[in-house]
Amino acid sequence: MDLRSSDNPFRFTPANPESQTNGNHSFFLRKGQKKKRKIKQRAPRGSPLPARMAPASTSPPAKARVMTAPAKSPLLGGIGDLDTAVSLRLHTLFLPVPRLLLKALEVAGDGRIWLPIPISLLLISTTTSSKVSPLLVGLVVGLVLDILFVGVTKLIVRRPRPAYNAADMYVAVAADHWSFPSGHSSRAFLVAAFLAAGGFPRVALFFWAAATSASRVLLGRHYVLDVVTGACLGVFEAWLSSLLLRSMCTRISFLVC
Repeated sequence: MDLRSSDNPFRFTPANPESQTNGNHSFFLRKGQKKKRKIKQRAPRGSPLPARMAPASTSPPAKARVMTAPAKSPLLGGIGDLDTAVSLRLHTLFLPVPRLLLKALEVAGDGRIWLPIPISLLLISTTTSSKVSPLLVGLVVGLVLDILFVGVTKLIVRRPRPAYNAADMYVAVAADHWSFPSGHSSRAFLVAAFLAAGGFPRVALFFWAAATSASRVLLGRHYVLDVVTGACLGVFEAWLSSLLLRSMCTRISFLVC
């Protein structure tokens, strides 16, 4: 059989050189176009990636960051912002002060110490004597007033404590979560003013009250405005308890006034 015959089904027909050239040309053309598209998709160094190529952000959304920020008291307004800046500056400036000393002043002005002591002495005096010292009665009255005034004011103003306040503070009641006014400052100046009026050394008393109040800012427990307001409130409570004591002396016979 003649392999070159047209009737032969197994006859080999050589490829058309022209068509083969065109096929090769189109193949390399398509390959070049794909390469160009890949080059276009590559971003130059230093340029931001497209949104679909950029890695997913791990930072919380802006709304979550705003929600976790400490709230401000609307009653203090712009003075609260200034007070916050000054308090933070003082807290940072006096960081070298030994924290153990500041904590000792904190404990010395704690209400869990000052309220039980005069109440215990008052109960002991009533069982051992027919007369009761007006100093103890007035001090107990003043401390009870301090709890009421400070607690109600804190719940009304609802100023958060400083964000840099350490987590080593004991919170006795819900009102202690708020900052304005300072209960330590009001209590210290109440005790100092009342005992100074009773004949105790006033210089030492007011120095202790001022040091206790300053420790509240340096520890990061309170702002300056909290401390100043608390000191004024403590002096007012001492004056008010003295008025109540005078009124009680005229009506209660067992008080030695």
